[in-house]
Amino acid sequence: MARVFNFSAGPAALPESVLRQAAEEMLDWHGSGQSVMEMSHRGKEFMTIAAEAEADLRELMGIPANYKALFLQGGATLQFAMVPINLLRGKASADYVNTGEWAKKAIKEAKQYCQVNVAASAEDRNYSYAPAQEAWKLDKDAAYVHYTANETIGGVEFHWQPHSGDVPLVCDMSSNILSRPVDVSKFGLIYAGAQKNIGPAGLTIVIVREDLVGQALPQTPLMLDYKTHVDNDSMYNTPPTYAIYIAGLVFRWLKQQGGLAAMEKHNREKAALLYDFLDGSGFFLSPVAKPDRSLMNVPFTLKKPELDEEFLKGAKARGMIQLKGHRSVGGMRASIYNAMPLEGVRTLVNYMKEFEAKHG
Repeated sequence: MARVFNFSAGPAALPESVLRQAAEEMLDWHGSGQSVMEMSHRGKEFMTIAAEAEADLRELMGIPANYKALFLQGGATLQFAMVPINLLRGKASADYVNTGEWAKKAIKEAKQYCQVNVAASAEDRNYSYAPAQEAWKLDKDAAYVHYTANETIGGVEFHWQPHSGDVPLVCDMSSNILSRPVDVSKFGLIYAGAQKNIGPAGLTIVIVREDLVGQALPQTPLMLDYKTHVDNDSMYNTPPTYAIYIAGLVFRWLKQQGGLAAMEKHNREKAALLYDFLDGSGFFLSPVAKPDRSLMNVPFTLKKPELDEEFLKGAKARGMIQLKGHRSVGGMRASIYNAMPLEGVRTLVNYMKEFEAKHG
Protein backbone atom coordinates (compact mmCIF):
# COMPACT_ATOMS: atom_id res chain seq x y z
CA MET A 1 0.00 0.00 0.00
CA ALA A 2 1.32 3.46 -0.91
CA ARG A 3 2.00 5.86 1.96
CA VAL A 4 -0.43 8.76 2.32
CA PHE A 5 0.37 12.44 2.70
CA ASN A 6 -0.35 12.91 6.40
CA PHE A 7 -1.31 16.50 7.25
CA SER A 8 -1.93 15.71 10.93
CA ALA A 9 -1.07 18.36 13.53
CA GLY A 10 0.39 15.67 15.77
CA PRO A 11 1.31 12.94 16.12
CA ALA A 12 2.60 13.96 12.73
CA ALA A 13 4.41 12.52 9.74
CA LEU A 14 8.01 11.38 10.18
CA PRO A 15 10.69 11.27 7.48
CA GLU A 16 10.30 8.05 5.53
CA SER A 17 14.03 7.32 5.70
CA VAL A 18 13.87 7.52 9.50
CA LEU A 19 11.00 5.03 9.61
CA ARG A 20 12.86 2.68 7.28
CA GLN A 21 16.00 2.79 9.40
CA ALA A 22 13.97 2.16 12.55
CA ALA A 23 12.31 -0.81 10.83
CA GLU A 24 15.68 -2.25 9.81
CA GLU A 25 16.98 -1.88 13.35
CA MET A 26 13.81 -3.06 15.08
CA LEU A 27 15.01 -6.56 16.03
CA ASP A 28 18.72 -5.90 16.26
CA TRP A 29 20.23 -2.49 16.96
CA HIS A 30 23.81 -2.35 15.64
CA GLY A 31 24.56 -6.00 16.35
CA SER A 32 23.39 -5.85 19.97
CA GLY A 33 20.87 -8.64 19.38
CA GLN A 34 18.06 -6.58 20.87
CA SER A 35 15.56 -3.90 19.99
CA VAL A 36 15.98 -0.39 21.37
CA MET A 37 12.61 -0.93 23.05
CA GLU A 38 14.13 -3.78 25.06
CA MET A 39 17.28 -2.00 26.18
CA SER A 40 18.06 -0.94 29.71
CA HIS A 41 18.05 2.83 29.81
CA ARG A 42 21.24 2.61 31.86
CA GLY A 43 23.00 0.17 29.55
CA LYS A 44 25.91 1.32 27.39
CA GLU A 45 23.92 0.86 24.16
CA PHE A 46 21.10 3.19 25.12
CA MET A 47 23.39 5.65 26.87
CA THR A 48 25.20 5.98 23.53
CA ILE A 49 21.90 6.62 21.73
CA ALA A 50 20.83 9.28 24.25
CA ALA A 51 24.22 11.02 24.24
CA GLU A 52 24.32 11.20 20.44
CA ALA A 53 20.75 12.52 20.32
CA GLU A 54 21.58 15.30 22.79
CA ALA A 55 24.80 16.18 20.97
CA ASP A 56 23.00 16.42 17.63
CA LEU A 57 20.21 18.53 19.11
CA ARG A 58 22.77 20.88 20.61
CA GLU A 59 24.57 21.16 17.29
CA LEU A 60 21.37 21.78 15.30
CA MET A 61 20.09 24.50 17.62
CA GLY A 62 23.44 25.93 18.66
CA ILE A 63 22.62 25.40 22.34
CA PRO A 64 25.17 27.24 24.52
CA ALA A 65 27.19 25.35 27.13
CA ASN A 66 25.35 27.05 30.02
CA TYR A 67 22.03 25.51 28.96
CA LYS A 68 20.78 22.02 29.82
CA ALA A 69 18.89 19.94 27.27
CA LEU A 70 16.45 17.56 28.94
CA PHE A 71 14.46 14.62 27.55
CA LEU A 72 11.31 14.50 29.68
CA GLN A 73 7.75 13.19 29.60
CA GLY A 74 4.28 14.66 30.12
CA GLY A 75 4.09 16.71 26.94
CA ALA A 76 4.07 20.49 26.72
CA THR A 77 0.97 20.37 28.89
CA LEU A 78 2.96 19.30 31.94
CA GLN A 79 5.35 22.18 31.27
CA PHE A 80 2.45 24.59 31.78
CA ALA A 81 2.83 23.69 35.49
CA MET A 82 6.55 22.94 35.65
CA VAL A 83 7.48 26.38 34.32
CA PRO A 84 5.90 28.40 37.16
CA ILE A 85 6.83 25.76 39.75
CA ASN A 86 10.49 26.12 38.83
CA LEU A 87 10.83 29.68 37.53
CA LEU A 88 8.88 31.83 40.00
CA ARG A 89 11.93 31.85 42.30
CA GLY A 90 10.20 33.76 45.06
CA LYS A 91 8.36 36.19 42.80
CA ALA A 92 4.60 36.60 42.81
CA SER A 93 3.74 37.09 39.14
CA ALA A 94 4.59 36.16 35.57
CA ASP A 95 3.79 37.75 32.20
CA TYR A 96 1.94 35.76 29.51
CA VAL A 97 1.06 36.61 25.92
CA ASN A 98 -2.35 35.23 24.92
CA THR A 99 -2.37 34.17 21.27
CA GLY A 100 -4.81 31.25 21.21
CA GLU A 101 -5.82 27.88 22.61
CA TRP A 102 -2.40 26.73 23.81
CA ALA A 103 -1.50 30.07 25.35
CA LYS A 104 -4.85 30.05 27.16
CA LYS A 105 -4.12 26.59 28.59
CA ALA A 106 -0.71 27.74 29.79
CA ILE A 107 -2.26 30.81 31.41
CA LYS A 108 -4.96 28.77 33.15
CA GLU A 109 -2.40 26.42 34.66
CA ALA A 110 -0.03 29.19 35.74
CA LYS A 111 -2.85 30.89 37.66
CA GLN A 112 -2.71 28.02 40.14
CA TYR A 113 0.79 29.09 41.18
CA CYS A 114 1.04 32.83 40.69
CA GLN A 115 -0.58 36.03 39.58
CA VAL A 116 -0.70 36.08 35.77
CA ASN A 117 -0.34 39.37 33.95
CA VAL A 118 -1.64 39.04 30.39
CA ALA A 119 0.90 41.34 28.81
CA ALA A 120 -0.72 41.18 25.37
CA SER A 121 -3.65 39.40 23.79
CA ALA A 122 -4.98 38.62 20.32
CA GLU A 123 -8.46 37.84 21.61
CA ASP A 124 -9.83 41.09 20.14
CA ARG A 125 -9.42 39.69 16.61
CA ASN A 126 -10.31 36.09 17.35
CA TYR A 127 -6.66 35.08 17.78
CA SER A 128 -5.83 35.73 14.13
CA TYR A 129 -2.55 37.59 14.68
CA ALA A 130 0.53 37.90 16.89
CA PRO A 131 0.49 41.08 19.02
CA ALA A 132 3.33 43.44 18.09
CA GLN A 133 6.10 43.88 20.67
CA GLU A 134 5.17 47.54 21.26
CA ALA A 135 1.73 46.39 22.43
CA TRP A 136 3.17 44.20 25.20
CA LYS A 137 2.76 45.60 28.70
CA LEU A 138 5.55 43.85 30.55
CA ASP A 139 6.20 43.95 34.28
CA LYS A 140 9.90 44.40 35.11
CA ASP A 141 9.26 42.50 38.37
CA ALA A 142 7.73 39.46 36.67
CA ALA A 143 9.44 36.12 37.20
CA TYR A 144 9.42 35.40 33.46
CA VAL A 145 7.67 36.24 30.18
CA HIS A 146 5.89 33.35 28.43
CA TYR A 147 4.70 33.14 24.84
CA THR A 148 3.67 30.45 22.37
CA ALA A 149 5.85 30.61 19.25
CA ASN A 150 3.31 28.89 17.01
CA GLU A 151 -0.36 28.28 17.76
CA THR A 152 -0.99 24.85 16.25
CA ILE A 153 -4.77 25.27 16.21
CA GLY A 154 -5.07 28.87 15.05
CA GLY A 155 -2.12 28.87 12.65
CA VAL A 156 -0.50 32.02 14.09
CA GLU A 157 3.31 32.14 14.33
CA PHE A 158 5.81 34.66 15.65
CA HIS A 159 8.25 35.42 12.85
CA TRP A 160 10.25 37.76 15.05
CA GLN A 161 12.19 37.45 18.27
CA PRO A 162 10.44 38.96 21.32
CA HIS A 163 12.48 40.91 23.83
CA SER A 164 11.91 40.71 27.58
CA GLY A 165 14.80 42.73 28.94
CA ASP A 166 16.37 41.17 32.03
CA VAL A 167 13.30 38.98 32.66
CA PRO A 168 13.76 35.38 31.41
CA LEU A 169 11.91 34.66 28.17
CA VAL A 170 10.04 31.33 28.13
CA CYS A 171 8.71 29.81 24.94
CA ASP A 172 6.37 26.96 24.07
CA MET A 173 7.99 25.93 20.79
CA SER A 174 6.09 22.66 20.38
CA SER A 175 4.94 23.09 16.81
CA ASN A 176 7.78 24.99 15.17
CA ILE A 177 10.92 23.81 16.95
CA LEU A 178 13.64 22.75 14.48
CA SER A 179 11.76 24.35 11.57
CA ARG A 180 14.24 27.25 11.40
CA PRO A 181 17.24 28.60 13.32
CA VAL A 182 16.66 30.33 16.68
CA ASP A 183 19.07 32.10 19.03
CA VAL A 184 18.74 29.94 22.15
CA SER A 185 20.79 32.43 24.17
CA LYS A 186 17.87 34.88 24.03
CA PHE A 187 15.67 32.50 26.03
CA GLY A 188 15.57 31.45 29.64
CA LEU A 189 13.71 28.27 28.77
CA ILE A 190 12.32 26.55 25.67
CA TYR A 191 10.00 23.55 25.77
CA ALA A 192 8.39 21.44 23.10
CA GLY A 193 6.33 18.28 22.75
CA ALA A 194 8.07 15.97 20.28
CA GLN A 195 5.11 14.71 18.27
CA LYS A 196 5.17 17.39 15.58
CA ASN A 197 8.71 18.04 14.34
CA ILE A 198 10.84 15.70 16.45
CA GLY A 199 9.45 12.20 16.86
CA PRO A 200 6.73 10.10 18.49
CA ALA A 201 4.38 11.28 21.21
CA GLY A 202 5.67 10.72 24.72
CA LEU A 203 8.85 12.79 24.62
CA THR A 204 9.21 16.42 25.66
CA ILE A 205 12.28 18.56 25.06
CA VAL A 206 13.22 21.21 27.64
CA ILE A 207 16.16 23.55 27.10
CA VAL A 208 16.82 25.60 30.23
CA ARG A 209 19.50 28.06 31.30
CA GLU A 210 21.47 26.68 34.23
CA ASP A 211 20.93 29.64 36.57
CA LEU A 212 17.16 29.05 36.46
CA VAL A 213 17.48 25.51 37.83
CA GLY A 214 17.34 24.59 41.52
CA GLN A 215 14.83 27.11 42.89
CA ALA A 216 11.55 25.20 42.65
CA LEU A 217 8.64 25.92 44.95
CA PRO A 218 8.76 24.23 48.38
CA GLN A 219 7.28 20.70 48.44
CA THR A 220 7.64 20.35 44.68
CA PRO A 221 7.46 16.67 43.71
CA LEU A 222 10.87 15.43 42.60
CA MET A 223 9.64 14.63 39.11
CA LEU A 224 8.47 18.24 38.61
CA ASP A 225 11.77 19.80 39.67
CA TYR A 226 14.11 20.51 36.74
CA LYS A 227 17.08 19.99 39.08
CA THR A 228 16.12 16.35 39.48
CA HIS A 229 16.45 15.80 35.75
CA VAL A 230 19.53 17.99 35.34
CA ASP A 231 21.36 16.13 38.11
CA ASN A 232 20.46 12.76 36.59
CA ASP A 233 20.96 13.52 32.88
CA SER A 234 17.24 12.95 32.22
CA MET A 235 17.56 9.45 33.70
CA TYR A 236 16.07 9.89 37.17
CA ASN A 237 13.40 7.40 36.15
CA THR A 238 13.00 5.34 32.97
CA PRO A 239 12.79 7.89 30.14
CA PRO A 240 10.77 7.36 26.91
CA THR A 241 13.63 5.38 25.40
CA TYR A 242 12.20 4.54 21.98
CA ALA A 243 10.95 8.09 21.45
CA ILE A 244 14.45 9.39 22.25
CA TYR A 245 15.92 6.92 19.75
CA ILE A 246 13.55 8.07 16.98
CA ALA A 247 14.23 11.72 17.87
CA GLY A 248 17.92 11.00 17.49
CA LEU A 249 17.32 9.59 14.00
CA VAL A 250 15.33 12.71 13.11
CA PHE A 251 18.12 14.97 14.38
CA ARG A 252 20.58 13.06 12.20
CA TRP A 253 18.19 13.37 9.23
CA LEU A 254 17.96 17.14 9.76
CA LYS A 255 21.73 17.42 9.68
CA GLN A 256 21.76 15.45 6.43
CA GLN A 257 19.25 17.91 4.94
CA GLY A 258 21.63 20.78 5.64
CA GLY A 259 20.47 21.82 9.12
CA LEU A 260 17.85 24.31 10.22
CA ALA A 261 18.65 27.04 7.70
CA ALA A 262 18.00 24.56 4.89
CA MET A 263 14.80 23.39 6.59
CA GLU A 264 13.56 26.98 6.88
CA LYS A 265 14.05 27.47 3.13
CA HIS A 266 12.19 24.21 2.44
CA ASN A 267 9.37 25.13 4.81
CA ARG A 268 8.96 28.62 3.34
CA GLU A 269 8.71 27.13 -0.14
CA LYS A 270 5.96 24.73 0.94
CA ALA A 271 4.02 27.39 2.83
CA ALA A 272 4.27 29.91 -0.02
CA LEU A 273 2.82 27.38 -2.45
CA LEU A 274 -0.26 26.88 -0.28
CA TYR A 275 -0.73 30.50 0.83
CA ASP A 276 -0.32 31.83 -2.71
CA PHE A 277 -3.15 29.59 -3.81
CA LEU A 278 -5.35 30.64 -0.89
CA ASP A 279 -4.73 34.33 -1.61
CA GLY A 280 -5.79 33.87 -5.23
CA SER A 281 -8.86 31.82 -4.41
CA GLY A 282 -12.34 33.15 -3.88
CA PHE A 283 -13.52 29.80 -2.59
CA PHE A 284 -10.90 28.90 0.04
CA LEU A 285 -10.15 31.48 2.74
CA SER A 286 -7.27 31.99 5.19
CA PRO A 287 -8.33 33.51 8.55
CA VAL A 288 -4.84 34.55 9.73
CA ALA A 289 -3.20 37.96 9.27
CA LYS A 290 -0.62 37.64 6.49
CA PRO A 291 2.46 38.71 8.51
CA ASP A 292 1.69 36.13 11.20
CA ARG A 293 0.75 33.09 9.12
CA SER A 294 2.30 29.88 10.36
CA LEU A 295 4.76 27.98 8.20
CA MET A 296 3.76 24.80 10.04
CA ASN A 297 -0.05 24.84 10.44
CA VAL A 298 -2.25 26.32 7.74
CA PRO A 299 -5.94 26.65 8.67
CA PHE A 300 -8.41 27.46 5.92
CA THR A 301 -12.16 27.46 5.36
CA LEU A 302 -14.45 26.79 2.44
CA LYS A 303 -16.81 29.50 1.23
CA LYS A 304 -19.50 26.82 1.42
CA PRO A 305 -18.98 25.04 4.78
CA GLU A 306 -21.62 22.47 3.85
CA LEU A 307 -19.03 21.03 1.46
CA ASP A 308 -16.45 20.34 4.21
CA GLU A 309 -17.17 16.62 4.43
CA GLU A 310 -17.14 16.19 0.66
CA PHE A 311 -13.79 17.97 0.51
CA LEU A 312 -12.31 15.70 3.19
CA LYS A 313 -13.69 12.57 1.54
CA GLY A 314 -12.19 13.57 -1.81
CA ALA A 315 -8.84 14.34 -0.19
CA LYS A 316 -8.72 10.92 1.44
CA ALA A 317 -9.51 9.25 -1.87
CA ARG A 318 -6.46 11.02 -3.30
CA GLY A 319 -4.16 9.87 -0.50
CA MET A 320 -4.35 12.92 1.79
CA ILE A 321 -5.48 12.52 5.39
CA GLN A 322 -5.95 14.51 8.62
CA LEU A 323 -7.04 17.76 6.94
CA LYS A 324 -10.00 18.37 9.22
CA GLY A 325 -9.61 21.48 11.38
CA HIS A 326 -9.44 21.30 15.17
CA ARG A 327 -12.81 20.66 16.78
CA SER A 328 -12.68 24.04 18.54
CA VAL A 329 -12.47 26.09 15.32
CA GLY A 330 -13.71 23.83 12.51
CA GLY A 331 -12.78 24.25 8.86
CA MET A 332 -9.62 22.66 7.53
CA ARG A 333 -5.99 22.62 8.61
CA ALA A 334 -2.93 21.43 6.73
CA SER A 335 0.04 20.81 8.99
CA ILE A 336 3.18 20.88 6.86
CA TYR A 337 6.00 20.17 9.28
CA ASN A 338 9.59 19.38 8.30
CA ALA A 339 8.80 15.83 7.16
CA MET A 340 6.04 16.89 4.74
CA PRO A 341 7.55 16.84 1.23
CA LEU A 342 6.89 19.59 -1.28
CA GLU A 343 5.07 17.03 -3.41
CA GLY A 344 2.48 16.62 -0.64
CA VAL A 345 1.65 20.33 -0.71
CA ARG A 346 1.54 20.32 -4.52
CA THR A 347 -0.91 17.42 -4.42
CA LEU A 348 -3.11 19.30 -1.95
CA VAL A 349 -3.09 22.53 -3.97
CA ASN A 350 -3.92 20.67 -7.20
CA TYR A 351 -6.85 19.00 -5.47
CA MET A 352 -8.05 22.34 -4.06
CA LYS A 353 -7.95 23.84 -7.57
CA GLU A 354 -9.96 20.92 -8.87
CA PHE A 355 -12.49 21.18 -6.03
CA GLU A 356 -12.92 24.93 -6.54
CA ALA A 357 -13.44 24.50 -10.26
CA LYS A 358 -16.21 22.02 -9.55
CA HIS A 359 -17.96 23.81 -6.68
CA GLY A 360 -16.83 27.44 -6.73
